[in-house]
Amino acid sequence: MSYIIHRGDDKDLPGDQSLDVSTVGHELWRLAATEGHVLPQSAATGADAELGKAEAHWIDRATLAWKVGPSPSLHYSLAFSADGDIAYAGGDLTGDIRLIRLTAGALTGALTGALTGALTGAQKSKWPHLASYTALTVDPRDADLVKKALRGQVVAVERDAAGVLLTATGVQIPGVLDDLYAKAASATLGPTGLVIPKLALWAPTAQKVELALYGTRRTVHGMRRDEESGVWSVSGLPTWKGMHYTFLVTVYSPAAGKVVTNEVTDPYSVSLTADGVRSQLVSLDSPLLKPPGWDLLGWAKPKAVRQDKASIYELHVRDFSASDATVPAAQRGTYAAFTGNARGMQELRKLAKDGLTHVHLLPVFDIATIPERKSDRTEPSCDLASMPPDSEQQQECVAKTAAKDSFNWGYDPLHYTVPEGSYAADPDNRVKEFRGMVTGLNRAGLRVIMDVVYNHTHAAGQDPTSVLDRIVPGYYHRLLEDGTVASSTCCANTAPEHTMMGKLVVDSVVTWAKQYKIDGFRFDLMGHHPKANMLAVRKALDELTLERDGVDGKSIILYGEGWNFGEVADGARFEQATQANMAGTGIGTFNDRLRDAVRGGSPFDADPRVQGFGSGLAGAPNGSPANGTPEQQLARLRNYADLIRIGLTGNLKDYVLPSGKKGSEVDYNGSPAGYTAAPGEAVTYVDAHDNETLFDALAYKLSQSTTMADRVRMQSLSLATAVLSQGTTFVHAGSERLRSKSLDRNSYDSGDWFNRLLWDCAQGNGFGAGLPPRADNESKWAYAKPLLADPSLKPDCAAIDTARARFGDLLKIRSSSPAFALGSLSEIQKRVTFPSSADGVITMHIDASGIDPHWKSIIIVFNATPVTHTQAMTSLAGEPVTLHPVQAAAGDPVVKQSTHDSATGTLTVPARTVSVFVQSC
Repeated sequence: MSYIIHRGDDKDLPGDQSLDVSTVGHELWRLAATEGHVLPQSAATGADAELGKAEAHWIDRATLAWKVGPSPSLHYSLAFSADGDIAYAGGDLTGDIRLIRLTAGALTGALTGALTGALTGAQKSKWPHLASYTALTVDPRDADLVKKALRGQVVAVERDAAGVLLTATGVQIPGVLDDLYAKAASATLGPTGLVIPKLALWAPTAQKVELALYGTRRTVHGMRRDEESGVWSVSGLPTWKGMHYTFLVTVYSPAAGKVVTNEVTDPYSVSLTADGVRSQLVSLDSPLLKPPGWDLLGWAKPKAVRQDKASIYELHVRDFSASDATVPAAQRGTYAAFTGNARGMQELRKLAKDGLTHVHLLPVFDIATIPERKSDRTEPSCDLASMPPDSEQQQECVAKTAAKDSFNWGYDPLHYTVPEGSYAADPDNRVKEFRGMVTGLNRAGLRVIMDVVYNHTHAAGQDPTSVLDRIVPGYYHRLLEDGTVASSTCCANTAPEHTMMGKLVVDSVVTWAKQYKIDGFRFDLMGHHPKANMLAVRKALDELTLERDGVDGKSIILYGEGWNFGEVADGARFEQATQANMAGTGIGTFNDRLRDAVRGGSPFDADPRVQGFGSGLAGAPNGSPANGTPEQQLARLRNYADLIRIGLTGNLKDYVLPSGKKGSEVDYNGSPAGYTAAPGEAVTYVDAHDNETLFDALAYKLSQSTTMADRVRMQSLSLATAVLSQGTTFVHAGSERLRSKSLDRNSYDSGDWFNRLLWDCAQGNGFGAGLPPRADNESKWAYAKPLLADPSLKPDCAAIDTARARFGDLLKIRSSSPAFALGSLSEIQKRVTFPSSADGVITMHIDASGIDPHWKSIIIVFNATPVTHTQAMTSLAGEPVTLHPVQAAAGDPVVKQSTHDSATGTLTVPARTVSVFVQSC
């Protein structure tokens, strides 16, 4: 082969006519050839075409981010098909394909129009996990094809200069949808209109959306698309009110690999048929859906308290009454149980009188895992009570019906803004019954908090219980780099960082606040939300007023799980709503530091006997090698004491301990212990629905020979670290009465049997109900079996009543003085000190002068040791110091042995006791 080289007008004929184009990678065009156009030819069989993946990311209308190495010899495009028929066969793509041309660069300047292969700084900031990807730019000549492409199948394509396919992959589209349809962020979605109903659904990628109405027969109605917002809408007739409906959405589904027509419920539903099969057209303002006095409830609620003053009781609707024989049988496990005067409601009223301010309800939105009609459920048929306390039989029997029984924690969202129907006596009356529950709790003196789970859905793709993903496939869920749905939360992770998922969160919370008068929200796995999303929720709530909306939005409290893990960990995709990041926002997070220090170890220890401050580490070893050497135990005890001290301040990062260390300088498993800017940002707790109850944790960790009386004392001491802290107090329902789940560490699907909340002490506390379910507990059975078989570990009425009385005393003490809610770092640093104490003892002194009309100071001594402790307090010499009036009048003879020596100021506190002393003004 001969060739010449052109240099301008000059020609050169090299002596060596050989070319190794495959090595050098240049192109040689063979103009007169009949086969192909470029040498060397690529092997068609080498194409990387996995259309089931989506490794390209369309982040805005002009930019595709893709992990490719662009070269001048390579060509990129977006192939799309309205028919959804793009496939790979014979080394190339097939189907009715149209193309959007891409260039290997992104515009870096509006004036210069310069191109670069990298994302811009702004794009990298918005999409940090794609920062290293190549930026491919949509050819402006094809800009008018972008919206058309998004309404079908889209594939990113890489070809060589000969046009031979090298790579093809599906495309992730949330970014471009947010860019193109930004107007939708201000749209009103779902059903509206008290007289003339209107429905609106955001479905920008749909080819067609129709409304299916169900009356005496099904009728189908067309819906109109707004091209700017991607919202489809239809207005109806007054006769539509009360009718059931679904949407018929024709859309390309990557999960199905084709264009489908999905019949799907409204993600903005406000009412549903049983099991969420269809949505219902109702107005929540209808008088038919309101219990008596509902419209005035906003003015009649218990007095709002600042977040750091709140004391919260975590309760499951079914647990509350399923085992309460004083509740009418038809109302057990339902919202209606909160409207009467059965034993459980009597207890809640007593707790409110003691000082409890809020009831936190585990998920009560519509969930996917409980049949809503009682006739469709199956309960265990075994005589569970007759089985041995350490038997495997109970859990085997419960497991057989778990999928169809009446119990689940409820972290399985189906519809976010409709009450769960299985908790209603009649699921068709769920809205009114739910409101009746809120009314009953408010009238009992308690405000109501909802546990909300916007971080995941029960399912994605084409699953029948998938709602969002069958309307806008690939948008509402967070996708990994290859397009698979992330599942670090347990299920299909949602993506609140996407505009319309973030909007759904805000809109849903506001609906619960306005229409159900909810007083607070606990966000499940809040660290999977952007901080910006949580601030948007806070802002929207703050705008609600009693006069206009019937609720005071600023009185609504917010807190959640600020854990940092999964695909979003360490800010991989956005600034998360994690513990440290929420400092200064006023939004609370759970303080696992104090929890672990009091209980000992962590919830994930292989040996559950690792001891803590409240479980025997201070002088009552249980013999487990997991506790380490005596030197290691002492070092851990001292670290635990500092974690608790910081926790008692509200886990303030800048509080300075007597050692000179700031809270942020105290170690917690390699992370800063203190992380809040204000005490209300810490939710202080020692147990919750997750993991073993406090009683069960102590059953594992206290020496088995520990008497029941001493177990009760350690239970009370452990709870006191939460109740007497400066942060929000949080307690799992029943812990005040020694509640046990028979050592079950994850009772989410363990049926009524393992989740019993027993208000009648004659029924026990739930301990010894058999070995806990195998799935999450089998590795601990060897530890559990001898404990469950030990009758001395089952408390009697005397023990349960004593524990309940001591908890009530703690609530009364907390609410007796403003000194337990100082509200700010400056006040706490000025007034709260921790005098030096012996190992296993924590002493907290609060200067109450000027803020408490009765007392000059309050001194709390937490003695976790098995011996009496004398605490030197020379500043109290000659001062009028006595035991707190609540404890002085209480029925605990041990705490009454606490004394103050006026001559020296020394305080004496019995073993395993929390003593609260007051210095009179």
